[in-house]
Amino acid sequence: MQRSGATEAAVNWRQVALFVALTYALAYLLDLLLYGTVGYGQNLGAGLLLQVQMLIPASVAIALQLFVFKDSRIRNLQDRSRFFFYFYLAYAGIYAALAVSTVLITDSSYQTIASIMAQALNVGGLIFLAVLRLVSGKDAFERAGLKGGKFKYFLLFGLLLVAIYGSMSLLNYSMGLGQRVDVQMFLREASGGQPTGMEEAPDLVVLLVTGVQSVLLGPLLALLLAFGEEYGWRGYLQGELTKLGNVRGIVLVGLIWGLWHAPVILMGHNYPGYPLLGVLLMTLYTLALSFFFGYAVLKSGSIWLAAFLHGLNNQVLSFLNLMVVRVEDPVYSFGVGIYGLAIWGLVVAGILILGRKTWTGPSVQTDYPEGGK
Repeated sequence: MQRSGATEAAVNWRQVALFVALTYALAYLLDLLLYGTVGYGQNLGAGLLLQVQMLIPASVAIALQLFVFKDSRIRNLQDRSRFFFYFYLAYAGIYAALAVSTVLITDSSYQTIASIMAQALNVGGLIFLAVLRLVSGKDAFERAGLKGGKFKYFLLFGLLLVAIYGSMSLLNYSMGLGQRVDVQMFLREASGGQPTGMEEAPDLVVLLVTGVQSVLLGPLLALLLAFGEEYGWRGYLQGELTKLGNVRGIVLVGLIWGLWHAPVILMGHNYPGYPLLGVLLMTLYTLALSFFFGYAVLKSGSIWLAAFLHGLNNQVLSFLNLMVVRVEDPVYSFGVGIYGLAIWGLVVAGILILGRKTWTGPSVQTDYPEGGK
């Protein structure tokens, strides 16, 4: 059944409340563990724990839909694609065990091994996903809500995201809000003074090589991690809350998503030195991204597109700030700062105006047939 704006279907607030409560509780407990052990900072243990936090929304949504919500799409799914959901719960559990072990076993050699194992788990998971998609077929994945989506949407939204952040980086440099990074010095610091094989290469070549790795390979290698947030926020929660209307639903998702980050923002993530203001700015930032990612899902029906864009968003931001132009103040700058939020406001206004038929029309992410054989 097609719907426009508000729909005849009602939001199941009891299920939404349970999902949000569990997702917040697990994330906040994880952040408490981080705070009480290794602390927030540049160490492998903290990095792995933050990656585990990304897995929580999808894990909670999948577990509830499989074992608690009797009316869920995937509970009685008979296609082979259902195995992906069981795999994902196992993947998240193993990842969490690896991360927790790195804060309990502080030996640097073990932490390096655990980090390599986590990367291998991501690669192995992608291989499993590809094989399962091949043997299950396109229709089975669509019935499971795992539609791949058209390549043109990946290209269009991906290029737009890169252009937005590339323009912001240029604005930071041209307006004196950031300093150009000394690429060779960065490489020496990152490698601990060890040879990198790129000492004689021009800076432009180094940037191109590392840029391709960050922008093309990074989002793919991080696809299952980003899926951890996106299946929870865009796959389950957006699909439920847009029954209120697409715009209102996506606003609620953005606010819930933003406040979910509050503990790590208070610890210095993204806005070091601005704990309370940082929580506000992070919430506004996720609100803007909620419109961007949400619109991509409404247009394509693909949660994988949202996961790809989430990974791309993180990778591009990190690459530009670490290797191109490093901002001097995270709040008063473009990117995730106040000036960047102004740019994102224009982007959101643009997609609301140009995509008004999508915002007031049916949400394709909820129009898949139920069940499957």
